[in-house]
Amino acid sequence: MIRSVRGKVLLLSFRVALAAMALACGASVALSQGAEIAFGTLAHDQSQPVEVTADRLTVDQTDGTAIFSGGVLVGQGEMRLSADEVLVVYDTEAEASGRIARMEAQGKVVLALGDEAAEAERAVYTIDAGTIVMTGSVLLTQGQSAISGERLVVNLDRGTGTMEGRVRTVLQPGSPR
Repeated sequence: MIRSVRGKVLLLSFRVALAAMALACGASVALSQGAEIAFGTLAHDQSQPVEVTADRLTVDQTDGTAIFSGGVLVGQGEMRLSADEVLVVYDTEAEASGRIARMEAQGKVVLALGDEAAEAERAVYTIDAGTIVMTGSVLLTQGQSAISGERLVVNLDRGTGTMEGRVRTVLQPGSPR
C-alpha cells in the first residue's frame, strides 16, 4: 500500500511541477491579494485514523510530541501528505491518551486530496478544527488549473480554501462555440 501511495504522491508532485511551469509561462495572468477557492472534492473525515511512515521517529514524553523524519508519508482516509519532517503534537489535556492535536510538516510538503494537490514549504494540520494552513511558495493544482500564493488556508469540513499573498493564476479561455 505504501508503494502505491508514494507513487501517487510522486505523480502529484510531477503534476504540481508541470503546473508551476505553465503558471510561470502563462500569458493570461490574474494577480490579486487573496482568492477564495474550492478545495476537497471528496468528503474528508478527520476522525479517521492517521497512518504515518518515515525513516525515523523521535518521541518526547515530556512535551507530548513526536518527530517523524526522512521521507515522511501521512495518510488519513483519501488525504495524503508527504514532507521531509512532521512534528506530531498530542493533546495533553484530553482524557484519551494518544489523541493528536495537530501535525506540523516542513520541507517539500505535498498535500493531495482527490485530484487536487498543493505544495508548500510548511503546513500545519489542526485535526479538531479540520484546517490545514500551508505557507511558503504555495502552488495548488486542480485538474488543469493552477494557482499560487504565499499562504493557503483549507477548511476540510466545508471544502473551501483561501489563497493569500500575491495570488497568481493562469485563466484558460473557453473553447469557441
